[in-house]
Amino acid sequence: MIIPSRRWLIGAAALALLALPALVWPGTVLLYAGANVVWIGLLAWDAIRAGAGALLVERDPPPAFSARRTLAVAYRWTLGARRPQVVRVREWFPPPLGGSDVPERAIRLIPGVNHESLDITPIRRGRGSGGRMAIRRLGPLGLAWKQERRDIPWDATVFPNLTGAGLRALPSRVSRRREAGLRSIRRPGEGRLFESLREWIPGDDTRIIDWKATARRGKPIARVYEDERRQQVLIVLDAGRLLTAESAGVPRIEAAIEAALRLAHAAVEHDDDVGILVFADEIQAFTAPARGRRGLRAVLGALAAVEGRLVESDYPSAFRYLAARSRKRALTVLFTDVIDRSASAALVAQTASLRPRHLPVAVTLRDPALEQMASARPATELVAFERAAAEELMLARSEALDQMRRQGVVVLDVAPGGAGEAVVQGYQHLKRRGLL
Repeated sequence: MIIPSRRWLIGAAALALLALPALVWPGTVLLYAGANVVWIGLLAWDAIRAGAGALLVERDPPPAFSARRTLAVAYRWTLGARRPQVVRVREWFPPPLGGSDVPERAIRLIPGVNHESLDITPIRRGRGSGGRMAIRRLGPLGLAWKQERRDIPWDATVFPNLTGAGLRALPSRVSRRREAGLRSIRRPGEGRLFESLREWIPGDDTRIIDWKATARRGKPIARVYEDERRQQVLIVLDAGRLLTAESAGVPRIEAAIEAALRLAHAAVEHDDDVGILVFADEIQAFTAPARGRRGLRAVLGALAAVEGRLVESDYPSAFRYLAARSRKRALTVLFTDVIDRSASAALVAQTASLRPRHLPVAVTLRDPALEQMASARPATELVAFERAAAEELMLARSEALDQMRRQGVVVLDVAPGGAGEAVVQGYQHLKRRGLL
């Protein structure tokens, strides 16, 4: 596709002025027509020269992005022409990185290999595909652009904000316990975590003798065990309509996702296995609890793809799915919200059904707008009615939460802005009390 440049259009406008003398002196018509033919010919010639020489482009993006964090995407341009060339690029990124709202950019390329670095800040969390390019190459006279399209497929994943979750600097298990003033408890016996070998002493239980080590060393060798502290933490995220409402212009499910990420990181720091279940009217993602970075990466991948849906969540189906795949006792942390006892009856009943096998924790996100409405001083009849309705909703919600507590569910009712910190503190409190 040939597109006239601004320079060519200015020249065409100047040639149009020659039409005025042709009205007075008919003999100049041929001169006017010849000038137009020459000018159009120069446009065609410049467009042909603009496309001379192969132009190759390769993209090298980072493996993943983090919300609100700028990362560089590397491009490698290879120009096969004999002269430098100006190129204008319009690119369609994956939707989480901006989609079609990415501004056009201009690059000056020299013959051979050229490197470009483009800083990109994701606009939201999620996954998406893109990669189409519209490329315009300017001719040597600057009169014409030669436009072409390229498809370079690109799948991008934007994880939730990882600020504060430094995976590379996770301290060792022993150093964490030493810093916290804890010591490993060594006890002989079965069903505990193996720690080391030592010489067997008369009076020790004979069941702890390691007979293979005894045969190798020619003297009785005993196994030393320590209490196994690693436990399971299972994050359950309700992606139904209850968390799709916005708080300060941001869906509350984003606060739940950030809190879930902080909880997963805290679990990894405490040597606990971590997994996740995401559901709405159907199961969206499930990852069995796993240890360390592997478990944390699985949780990150599931959280990156979460999308709140305006549907009623199917709690019975989700909890049956959970019961079939999570048989070992776990701290099960459910991120959701409640309305009242009748509307949230299925949620309350299913959450309580996790006991006694699991320790259920329900993290409910309050609605700051509703709380503000319930405490507003009524200046008009409309505001008074709104306040009364808000107070009634909050009272019904409080009754539903009290019912969950009476059934043995640990309830953390927190504001969206402080959800992450409150959940981590609650998790650490349960660990200290040894309730798992």
